[in-house]
Amino acid sequence: MAETKGRGGVPRRMLFERDEELLLFDSMLDDLCGRAGEGSAPNGGLLAIAGSAGLGKTTLVAEVRRKAAARGCTLLAARGSEQEEGVAFHVVRQLVQPVLAATSEEEHRKILGSWYDIVAPAVGLVAGKSGVAPDPQGVRDGLDWLVTRFAVQYAPVVLVVDDAHWADEETLAWLTSFALRAADLPLLIVVAYRPEELPRHAAEFRRLATRHGSRPLDLSPFTPAAVSDLVRDVLGEGGDELFARECWALTAGNPYEAVELVARIRDRGIKPQYANATELRELASAVRGNGLIERLERLGPSAFRLTWAVAVLGTDARREMAAGVAGLGVEEMADAVGKLRDARILAEQSDDHPDRLDFFHPLVGTAVYRAIPSAMRVAMHTARPPSPSARPDSAPPPRPGTSWRCTPRTTGGRCASCAPPPATTCGPVPRTRPGAVWPAPCANHPPWRSAPKSSSNSAARRS
Repeated sequence: MAETKGRGGVPRRMLFERDEELLLFDSMLDDLCGRAGEGSAPNGGLLAIAGSAGLGKTTLVAEVRRKAAARGCTLLAARGSEQEEGVAFHVVRQLVQPVLAATSEEEHRKILGSWYDIVAPAVGLVAGKSGVAPDPQGVRDGLDWLVTRFAVQYAPVVLVVDDAHWADEETLAWLTSFALRAADLPLLIVVAYRPEELPRHAAEFRRLATRHGSRPLDLSPFTPAAVSDLVRDVLGEGGDELFARECWALTAGNPYEAVELVARIRDRGIKPQYANATELRELASAVRGNGLIERLERLGPSAFRLTWAVAVLGTDARREMAAGVAGLGVEEMADAVGKLRDARILAEQSDDHPDRLDFFHPLVGTAVYRAIPSAMRVAMHTARPPSPSARPDSAPPPRPGTSWRCTPRTTGGRCASCAPPPATTCGPVPRTRPGAVWPAPCANHPPWRSAPKSSSNSAARRS
C-alpha cells in the first residue's frame, strides 16, 4: 500500500491490492532506464491500465508518475476531459506544450523543420488558417517526428495519458499508431481508461495492448480484506470485522467509494463498531451522484459556483480563470478553495501545476458537470475564456460535423436556470474576453441552487 496524507491526516491516496501492477511497472521502468549493473540498452514499451469508474486508475497513474520522476525520467502527461473530447488534438497539446513553452518561435521552427506549418497550429503554437481544417494524417506524421525527437533528446521519457476514454478522436488516432514505435525508443507510454466508455472510433486503441504482445491491466474492486485494512488504517485498530464488511458491502469494493466512505466516518467521529452500521447508508449515499451534490450545496454559494466553473473549464481550470467564470473575488475564492479541499471535492495543490484546480477524483467532476442545468451549462461554455496555455487565436479549426454546437443568442434577460430554451445558431463556440462574469441570477433561482424540475435539469436527475 502507498499513501500520502491529506488535510487533517486523512489518507488522500491509497493503494491496496495493487502490488502486482506496481511490480510490473517497476520492471518496465528498469527496462526503460537500463538495468543497473547489466549495461543493458534502454527499452521502451506500453502499459495499458483498464478499469471502470472508481477502481483506482488515477491513483495508480499518480504513483506511476511519482516513480518515474524519482528515477529521473522526463514526464509528458495529459488527461482526457469529458468537456473537451470534441476539441481536436486537445490532449496532444497538454503533452507537448510544457516542453515547447520554454523555447522561442525560432526554436520551434528548428525542432519541427518542414512540419512547422502543419503541426504548429494543431498544437497551439500559432493561429491556423480560418475555416481550414488541418490534414489529420499530416499532423500525425509531424507529431511522430516531434515526439520521437523528444524521446531521444530528453531520454528516458514516460508519456502518460489518464482518462483516455475522454481523449479527442485525433489524439487517440495518433497515439494508436505512434505507440507501436515505443519499443524502439527510450519511451514508455502509459494509458489509463474505462473500457466500457471508449467511443466507437477507438476500436483500434482498444486493441493497442494486444498489438504490443501484452494485455491491459484490468483493475478489480477491493476485496473485503482490503477494505478491512483500510478501516483499520484510518479509524484505528478498535474496529470490528462486521463493521468493515458492511463498508465493503455498501461500496461493492469500489476503491474510490470505500476511501471516501471511511473518510466520512472519520469526519463524523463514528466508532467502527457494527452497532453503528445503520449510520453508514446515509454516508455512503453522500459519496456519489445526487448525495454528493447535496453535500456540496451545504458548503455555500461561492463553493458551489466554483465547482461549476472548474467543471466547465476542465483541464484548463486555472485559479484566475475559474474565479472569473464563477464571479468570485480574491477572498471569496481563497475561502471556497479551502472549503472544497477540506471536503475532498477539489484535490490538493499540485507541485507540477500549482495554479490549476482539479477535482479530487474524475467521478466528482462528472457528477458536478452533469448536475449543471443544461441552459446554464451552455451559457458558461459560451463565457469560457481561451486557454492560457495557447495563443488566444490558435485554436484549431472545427472538425467537420463534430465540433459545432448550438450556442444561445439570448436568454431574454433572465437567468440561465429559468430562461426558456434559447434561440440557437449552429456554429463554433465563440471566444470571449478572459474573466467573463458568472451568468446573472434572478431572485427565484440563485446560481447555487438547482433549477426547477424541467427538461433543463434532466442531467442532474440522471446523475
